[in-house]
Amino acid sequence: MKASELRNLTVEELRVRERDLVDEIFHLRLRRATAQLTNPTKLRESRRTLARVKTLLGERARAAQGVSAK
Repeated sequence: MKASELRNLTVEELRVRERDLVDEIFHLRLRRATAQLTNPTKLRESRRTLARVKTLLGERARAAQGVSAK
């Protein structure tokens, strides 16, 4: 998922996406360990998407703190 697509999601949707990605990465790691992973780039893509989601959540949290602190 592209960063521009993720920016259009709400905070709740981002949190749900984060949980889904963590679960997906867990299962991909298991498949890799048992040599059942057919597309190894899927793990890399999922990790990078998770990083994007966490970055957006952090940005929004800092923005919310900045607004409430003023």
